[in-house]
Amino acid sequence: MRLRPLKRGLPTVAVAVLALCAVTVPAGAVQAAPRGGPLPLERLFDGSAVSDDAHPDAADFDGSGASLSAQDLAVAGWTPGRTLTVQGARLTWPHRQPGEPDNVRADGQAVRVSGRGDALAFLVAGTGGGEVGGTGTVSYLNGARSSYRLTASDWRTGPLATKAVALPHVNTRDGQIAEQARLYVVTVPLLPGRQVSSVRLPRAAGLHVFALAVRASNRGWTGSWAAATGGYPAVGPWSDRTLRLVVHTSAGGPRVRLRFDNTFAAAPVRIGSATVAVQAQGATPRDVPVPLSFRGAAGVEIPAGAQAFSDPLDFRVPTDTNLLVSFHLPDPVAAAPVHRLAVQRSYVSGPGDHAADGSAASYTTILTSWPLLTGVDVGGGPGSVVLLGDSITDGDRSTTDANRRWPNVLATRLLKQTVVPHYGVLNQGISGNRVVTDRYPGDGVSTDAAGVSALHRLDRDVLAQTSARTAIVFEGVNDVRWQTTAAQVIAGLREIADRGHARGLRMLAATILPCEGEALCTAAADAERVAVNAWIRGTDAFDGVLDFDSVLRDPAHPARILPAYDSGDHLHPGDAGLAALAESVDLKLL
Repeated sequence: MRLRPLKRGLPTVAVAVLALCAVTVPAGAVQAAPRGGPLPLERLFDGSAVSDDAHPDAADFDGSGASLSAQDLAVAGWTPGRTLTVQGARLTWPHRQPGEPDNVRADGQAVRVSGRGDALAFLVAGTGGGEVGGTGTVSYLNGARSSYRLTASDWRTGPLATKAVALPHVNTRDGQIAEQARLYVVTVPLLPGRQVSSVRLPRAAGLHVFALAVRASNRGWTGSWAAATGGYPAVGPWSDRTLRLVVHTSAGGPRVRLRFDNTFAAAPVRIGSATVAVQAQGATPRDVPVPLSFRGAAGVEIPAGAQAFSDPLDFRVPTDTNLLVSFHLPDPVAAAPVHRLAVQRSYVSGPGDHAADGSAASYTTILTSWPLLTGVDVGGGPGSVVLLGDSITDGDRSTTDANRRWPNVLATRLLKQTVVPHYGVLNQGISGNRVVTDRYPGDGVSTDAAGVSALHRLDRDVLAQTSARTAIVFEGVNDVRWQTTAAQVIAGLREIADRGHARGLRMLAATILPCEGEALCTAAADAERVAVNAWIRGTDAFDGVLDFDSVLRDPAHPARILPAYDSGDHLHPGDAGLAALAESVDLKLL
């Protein structure tokens, strides 16, 4: 493994959907301001995007008489004045009735915004048929300013993989048509530690802003466990059932909070109650489960595409330990956001709210996935390392219920040493995932839970993770197995590195493992793999390299995994191989 110096300057690179790094702006470079001081966004609303289905001509979002359906928004849980949390940012859907002004057409307006955090979040959409964007500025209380680039995808043709919510209809002057409408949440970086006072929007025709807010920096929290949502498959169906999920911590702490995500959904999901406990065995807790709250309430309704954090709870979370997270689903749930490959048995109860049960008696069904739950954070700690990967990171072919995924082994190593901080380790591997191609389209009920591409999930699964400090990117084998060229994979990896650096993350890359003997690992695929690895070893796009290829390959036959490390399918390492990967990591790289 090669250690490269940490990059001192943050690159200013244009990235699709995401923004540029914040940089100090000379006074003369700031665009001319409209008269008057900054105003709250709602006082600047000058466009009407939402109409009632009975009066579809009451709003004109795109200049041609088309608009969003108020009824569709209500079905999704996006009701007027409702605050939605997306990518860790709390954004309020405009408190406006159909036909009233509800968005700002970006034209250099100065918006009054306050807060201190790591990012500025915008709820946006573009009109005009393609991506639209421009450069704006952020002003801080201490007199500093920074620039950002905001890019919005089109509300009717933009990618479903990165949308916050999709609605099933578009209203037009001639009535409603069955065509999906999209809304997007885009975050841009802020200067660290500084109090925001106002934001100047870009001048960009067709860029509409519905809400914006400063995303808190999660100071005082460390991510201990996480799972990435890979799709929105049919489940259960569950009605008046309680799920008791088994998850394994990395870092520990004196407080806990949980995160639930309704990613990719078309309708809200309601959690009636939730508890946390340390596992004794199976579905049996060591002690009586402790109830959680959500803004003071026992449960929470999560709108489509949004997420919910539980209130901080004084609960000692042990390191390197299984927790039981139980939550009651009082309403029918036929499909849900799911992390399919848990490599861990969890449990579903019979009818009733059994979240607080101190026994396993009601939990009669085994569950091998993790629905809805996406994060466990602990109080204090130094922050987290995020692992963006595919099935090898996900732990495919490792021993069930044994926590022998290479991220688990890495987390244990971190806890047992004193050279670097005891970072939390967040496993964001998804079995089947690729760097540049979506396996799941990003919307609708699907049988494929291999996720949207690493490029499309980077914001949610890495940049928005709690107190992320370093990211390790270990993907590409599925791309080359399915005829993606080395040049395409390299371009994707470079973009991931640039976007991570723009947010101040330390970015590491791991070389792709050999897989000769697996059906899709042809000689042509291996040639592309070798080319990607050569680039990873030689590039300065990343801050360091984990040469996993050299750790697991057979020295006598470099195109295949050493038999002692092979799970038997020639693609996935077994427990010994996964341990070898984790043991090979130079912790100083983190």
